[in-house]
Amino acid sequence: MAYLTDKPLNTSIINHKPQPQIMSFRTLTLLYISFVSVICANSQPQYEGMKDVNGVRDLTLDSLALANQVRPVSGSTRRGNNPVLFLVGNSTMRNGTLGNGNNGQWGWGYFAHDFFDENKITVENHALGGTSTRTFYRQLWQAVLDGIRPGDYVVLELGHNDNGPLDSGRARASIKGTGPDSTLVTIKETGRQEMVYTFGGYVRRYVAEIRSKGAIPILLTLTPRNDYEPTDSTRIQRKLDSFTPWIKAMAAELNTPLIDLNDISALKLERYGRWKTNYHFFGDKIHSSEFGAKMNAASCAEGILACEHPDVALLKTFLRMDRVTPQRIDQNRKKGKPVVFTCGDSTMKNEDKADDGMWGWGAVAETIFNTKKCTVVNAGKAGRSTRTYLDEGRWEQVYNSIEPGDYVLIQFGHNDIGPIDRDKERGVIASASDTCHVYQLHSNGQYKVIYSYGWYLKKFIQDVREKGGTPILLTLTPRNEWPGGKVERRNETYGRWCRQVADETGVPLVDVHNITADALDQMGREQAKAMFNHDHTHTSRAGALLNAQSVAKGLRQIKSPLRKYLK
Repeated sequence: MAYLTDKPLNTSIINHKPQPQIMSFRTLTLLYISFVSVICANSQPQYEGMKDVNGVRDLTLDSLALANQVRPVSGSTRRGNNPVLFLVGNSTMRNGTLGNGNNGQWGWGYFAHDFFDENKITVENHALGGTSTRTFYRQLWQAVLDGIRPGDYVVLELGHNDNGPLDSGRARASIKGTGPDSTLVTIKETGRQEMVYTFGGYVRRYVAEIRSKGAIPILLTLTPRNDYEPTDSTRIQRKLDSFTPWIKAMAAELNTPLIDLNDISALKLERYGRWKTNYHFFGDKIHSSEFGAKMNAASCAEGILACEHPDVALLKTFLRMDRVTPQRIDQNRKKGKPVVFTCGDSTMKNEDKADDGMWGWGAVAETIFNTKKCTVVNAGKAGRSTRTYLDEGRWEQVYNSIEPGDYVLIQFGHNDIGPIDRDKERGVIASASDTCHVYQLHSNGQYKVIYSYGWYLKKFIQDVREKGGTPILLTLTPRNEWPGGKVERRNETYGRWCRQVADETGVPLVDVHNITADALDQMGREQAKAMFNHDHTHTSRAGALLNAQSVAKGLRQIKSPLRKYLK
């Protein structure tokens, strides 16, 4: 039986720009920098950049002047006398000069504000890619410090770039360790002299200066990399070149709150497995995708909530608990009875009210399932594709609700066709392969990594298995279209892609599309009209009942364990 592999995605980057218009020199400069940074992740870059000791090239042409045009003025988000949460870090917190995801990589600082009540505290992301404790302190720190007031909080997550040469190349390394050592270096390329301190020495300076302003420092260990222990292929490496023990030692010495971001996120990645872990990174083993950035932002919030240090007691009250605590679907779960979740679009959940209205088959699922033996939860939503069902957080609620022994029926396709970056912006890449592209959305100008139809299905399947549930893939319902006198069949597109995903993952497949289509062909075109309502896609109550019966028939045909819960 085949299962999901841990091979990397076929990734590429595509920019869809709006119509040309008159632009300022600054705007043109920013667009040029953005253009140069856009590369195909699996082809030769147009700009080589400088490869650092981590094997990562700087593809964003970072410059301090450009960075300061898009980074916030320190304290500018403050509302009245409310505190500000300042974020200080590197590319894992803010990726690239623009920090807008145009290279498919995101820093977690972009999403940190989602977890805080902005009526009580605002979040400012002052991080910049490529910086170390040393370079951030020398080039950027004073400007941040100027905006800090008593009662503010400053989160420090630096260290990924503190290795390498002290006096050449990017000259950003600190001396290893936490001791009082220092050394005067002359930068070979420029002749500039600089006093360099240990990693711990820079941390002491940050903490002392934060406290001098009456603010509260919070130390974070580094985000984990996509690296596993050589002797244990299931365990994410925790050492990170000794930075974790150094950060913990500094927190103990200086009596600061400590959030072990590395461990919190690494534990999640270990639970996810390699296939899911891989898509939490993009382009390399250090920088996160949107998935990884959101995970790390959540880990930070969870760490603050769990921290027992008195300095964060008030900060905890500013957290949005509806975001920090996983949200679940109200499922009315009964002990000893599995839950059957149905996830899909309007053909699964619609108005589901009037006798002459539009119905989804999930609304009549009790006609096929024995509700004395199982609980059916219709989690479908009209108008959704695999992509928007995920992006809107609907899948996350299902994922959080799944318990071992549950079943999840997954049926999408009607809304996955169509424009990806315009109109309703719900389309996906038409393929079963693991592939993705970066698009610029016309609605808001933001960049978004869009995956293939097959990839989204595989994600749903893997998530269900991770939670101990049983995923079942359903082909989409047929439409009331009759080319050549027979009902339309989409066996060479969505039907084929579903079968390919089922073959690759070993997931059970119920071919609702052809089972219902066979029934419609038997009825004939005129009689089949009663199965639909108002258009060629949405079903009447009779059509919903027909599709539900097709689900039951298909479960019996494939001898699914779920068939024992049918009437």
